[in-house]
Amino acid sequence: MSHSHRHNHQPRHKSPPLSATMFKLTRNSLLKQTLIVFFTVLILYLLLNNFLLSPVNDDGSFSSFASRFDLTSADDGGGDRRHKVRVFMYDLPRKFTYGVIRSYSIARSSVNGVGKSFDDDSELKYPGNQHSAEWYLFSDLVRKERDPKSPIIRVLDPEEADLFYVPFFSSLSLVVNPIRPNNNNNGENVGMQYSDERMQEELVEWLEEQEYWKRNNGWDHVVICQDPNALYKVIDRIRNGILLVSDFGRLRSDQASLVKDVILPYSHRINTYNGDVGVDNRKSLLFFMGNRYRKEGGKIRDTLFQILEKEEDVVIKHGAQSRESRRAATQGMHSSKFCLHPAGDTPSACRLFDAIVSLCVPVIISDQIELPFEDIIDYKKIAVFVETTSAVKPGFLVNLLRTVSEQKLLEFQQELKKVKHYFEYEDPNGTVNEIWRQVSMKLPLVKLMINRDKRLVRSEISQPDCSCLCSNRTGPINTL
Repeated sequence: MSHSHRHNHQPRHKSPPLSATMFKLTRNSLLKQTLIVFFTVLILYLLLNNFLLSPVNDDGSFSSFASRFDLTSADDGGGDRRHKVRVFMYDLPRKFTYGVIRSYSIARSSVNGVGKSFDDDSELKYPGNQHSAEWYLFSDLVRKERDPKSPIIRVLDPEEADLFYVPFFSSLSLVVNPIRPNNNNNGENVGMQYSDERMQEELVEWLEEQEYWKRNNGWDHVVICQDPNALYKVIDRIRNGILLVSDFGRLRSDQASLVKDVILPYSHRINTYNGDVGVDNRKSLLFFMGNRYRKEGGKIRDTLFQILEKEEDVVIKHGAQSRESRRAATQGMHSSKFCLHPAGDTPSACRLFDAIVSLCVPVIISDQIELPFEDIIDYKKIAVFVETTSAVKPGFLVNLLRTVSEQKLLEFQQELKKVKHYFEYEDPNGTVNEIWRQVSMKLPLVKLMINRDKRLVRSEISQPDCSCLCSNRTGPINTL
């Protein structure tokens, strides 16, 4: 038998049907594609989730995937510090902080020109006054245990900071000398060791030498100047920063605005009313106690005195600040339905916040007033606004207030009770935390201005800039 013949008769393996082979290949291919799609989607999800949700670093990069699960970054208050604005407080030379308190205390304890030395800071106490916000913010930042509800966290490394706080006691510095010194022909103070103007100049000179001030032209700095005259001499040199002010009465539109700055409430000077809402114990219709004669917009006070002092259910008294006048004001506000708030030398005053914590409905006659925390407080629910031109018409104001029903008055009081903690500086969840929240909200604008400043081609402009967005072009309207 030939070789070829034997080869033809060797056994052969039976091939599987063509349809089965195709099915197997198709199944393997589908499985492989499914696995590829699954893992691709999973990887994309993890990458996108990490990219979109990770916080942005200072240099514009994103935190690593692992760092998102790093629980060691929690602050000492228990909150996640990555969700809080990071504030660095300058360690100013002592003369700008405790030195101001010391000078104030010496000026008021002196006998025959010689005062107590106050060498130990523990002996110093910040004096209670309506511009105490600077002390409360400073105290909040220096305390070791942070409030977990605070929207900010203090950092000790300036490289980590979003914002820089300048803790100069500018309002207290303004009143260190009980009587403002006279100047000689050279503009130098005579017979006084302490000069607020000199302190202002020295503060700004110190600031302008700091690396972090120069880095961003002061845009990311927070400066408190609550008294309307605080830092008046140097305000143009610090106007880039976030200014903490009581109102804009003495500031130009190119110096301050609601866009950039924060309105602070005054510290109330009378005791808080802790009773319930009600009108039975409030026998007076309207109460006012304060200086009758003021400058500028405050001239309306004299007119209101003439109109209101003869009304039998209105209590209106002339009186300067004193311990006795505060006791009388406490009694008057706690026993009146409405409390009058006319403009003074500036649009706002401490009296408004005394009324709020007294549950005495404020009657605001101040066409240029700006109010704190208006993003969360609707002041029309807690106060009555009356245009100046209407308020000075004889009989108009009292007739307007007498039309307010008891039910409406109770509604005013209930709303006042809801919001009064925002005006309590010593409340753990009160004014201080709300100020920091307001400051924190400025951070996106700060970053915008820093970046814009780096590339902006400067040009002279004849009109104010974006501050005009905040101007009250129409003035208030009567709200009853």
